[in-house]
Amino acid sequence: MPAIDLNCDLGEGAGHDDELMPLISLASIACGGHAGDEASMRAAVKKALRLGVVIGAHPGFADREHFGRRELELPPEEIGRLVRGQTEALRRVAAGEGAAVRYVKPHGALYNLAARSPEVAEAVARAVAGLGGGLALYGLSGGELLRAGRRHGLAVRGEVFADRTYRTDGSLTPRDRPGALIEDEARAVAQVLDMVREGRVRTAGGGEAVVTADTLCLHGDGAHAVAFARSVRAALLREGVDVRACV
Repeated sequence: MPAIDLNCDLGEGAGHDDELMPLISLASIACGGHAGDEASMRAAVKKALRLGVVIGAHPGFADREHFGRRELELPPEEIGRLVRGQTEALRRVAAGEGAAVRYVKPHGALYNLAARSPEVAEAVARAVAGLGGGLALYGLSGGELLRAGRRHGLAVRGEVFADRTYRTDGSLTPRDRPGALIEDEARAVAQVLDMVREGRVRTAGGGEAVVTADTLCLHGDGAHAVAFARSVRAALLREGVDVRACV
């Protein structure tokens, strides 16, 4: 049976973690930048361990006022430090619970910058490679981060989104633009099936973009996160696609 990761950004204080965790295969846990602290990391790690969900680090800009979704102009060295520091913080918590961090996926503005900026992508990939331990690197399908990760010998996974719309170049519609978020459950499911089965996604302008769906993301802070996760998982299983950790 073909399989796909279903990952969700958790430990961000949205209140859906208990309902979402049984529906996913990977948990990208906020680790002190845009959200999260030692207590929230530990709670998320314990839930993941209980349910056999793979744990990943979700580092972002330390800009809680804007939830890490504002682009900050930082030198590559500082970007590397924040990725290393936040990932190491989650690793310490996970180790204390007898768990391991298996991958790194940047958050928000850092994620989008790393998808389009070779310099930012290089800083993130170099930091992850330097952490050792066989960490995989997750990033936007077709983006610069995946290319940088490959150059550093990392296992990379191309990510697609159930609840975001796309532009013709394969990038996500910025959140401050109309129609950036998909709020209709049936539309989200249809988009997922197109991406997984056909390797394509309909764009906001009416065209299509090519994508590689190694892993599928649902945002844990979305108002419809739990309903979307249930519907998407059920639709994938109906189509003969297993939901399991592939990292």
